[in-house]
Amino acid sequence: MSVKVEKLENNMAKLTIEVGADKLEDALNQAFNKQKGSISIPGFRKGKVPRQMVEKMYGPEVFYDEACNILIPDAYEAALDECEEEIVSRPEITVEQIKKGEPFVFSANVALKPPVKLGKYKGVTIEKVDATVTDEDVEKALKREQENNARNIEVTDRAVKDGDMTVLDFEGFVDGVAFDGGKGENYPLTIGSGAFIPGFEEQLVGAEIGKEVEVNVTFPEDYQAEELKGKAATFKCTIKEIKEKELPELDDEFASEVSEFDTLEEYKADLKKNLEESKAKEAKDEKESKVIEAIVKDAEMDIPEAMLKTQQEQMIDEFAQRMSMQGLSMEQYYQFTGSSYDKMLESVRPQAEERIKARLCLEAIAKEENIECTEADVEDEMKKMAEVYQMEVEKIKEMLPEKSLKGIKDDIKVRKAAEFAVENAKEK
Repeated sequence: MSVKVEKLENNMAKLTIEVGADKLEDALNQAFNKQKGSISIPGFRKGKVPRQMVEKMYGPEVFYDEACNILIPDAYEAALDECEEEIVSRPEITVEQIKKGEPFVFSANVALKPPVKLGKYKGVTIEKVDATVTDEDVEKALKREQENNARNIEVTDRAVKDGDMTVLDFEGFVDGVAFDGGKGENYPLTIGSGAFIPGFEEQLVGAEIGKEVEVNVTFPEDYQAEELKGKAATFKCTIKEIKEKELPELDDEFASEVSEFDTLEEYKADLKKNLEESKAKEAKDEKESKVIEAIVKDAEMDIPEAMLKTQQEQMIDEFAQRMSMQGLSMEQYYQFTGSSYDKMLESVRPQAEERIKARLCLEAIAKEENIECTEADVEDEMKKMAEVYQMEVEKIKEMLPEKSLKGIKDDIKVRKAAEFAVENAKEK
């Protein structure tokens, strides 16, 4: 295999990767073996047709697409190992040559890590961050605990009101015709949560259990489903359950039930202590954020669009994983919120750009200040990972690929660079 790197404008590059004809032949064989069970030719039993016969009838290119799918991932990974450039985006792949008996050639357009010209990064001045805990803060925390310990009481003698937790069946119609994705059964909905499109939840106020009500709404013009944009819809809804919160009294009994303390005053004192610790951490994080923001503002760099898009996609992938853990698919999320993949891409763009610039600046500071990652640093990180995954440290080390270990070391250097910048900052 060979790799040729061509530098392009705007911190982009084109990798041209050539794979030997023998590797292509192996991939074509794999493609044939994967598909032969579904190939039917008169005179042969399914799965018994020789590859030469298939290629004679349909042409050798019949297996090219699958062979590409087999070859490209491993060849691209090998090219990354061979290439000395720092690639910071997902590749845009183009097949340049695929022909039986000849080398397989494809190209990958990628973004390269852009250079950073640091401005002032030592002694930056920021507004002082207040970490004071007030009596009002304590009362708010107490109120949250009261809410968290509320009982959900089933209601049967009244209609729905704002704030109720309901369970309902619904079906949506546009011009009298039911539409895909507009039906739900035993769906939990808190009135006033804003989980549904505007105007839906408000019209359920006053609905009675077991009685069908019609909810008339208009889908937003920017709704993700093209066929529903701006359309008027009627939802036939039936409330099946109503529950409301019953708050406990804030007294000594409440304190003894939710904590290790006997009195409400002792419990409030403990809440204040925890709030002070939490607010101190938040202040530390906010200070770091402000320092990095000031450093980024004074730095110069040219972010390739492909690098930015890759970061946006990664952020959406992370969000999708969190939704999945809550039992919600992205398709359901888009349906319920009126969002879409493209809208999410656009909404996370500013944050994605901030992340990239902050990381690049901190990496540049680490290089400028010769900040290193020691073996002790790595060992500490391994211990933390072992605790999270409840595994032995040695097992974690065995399982970690070399690339992941390099990523961990880079992350440690970036954290140290952030600490360096904060320690050298000034507050006014």
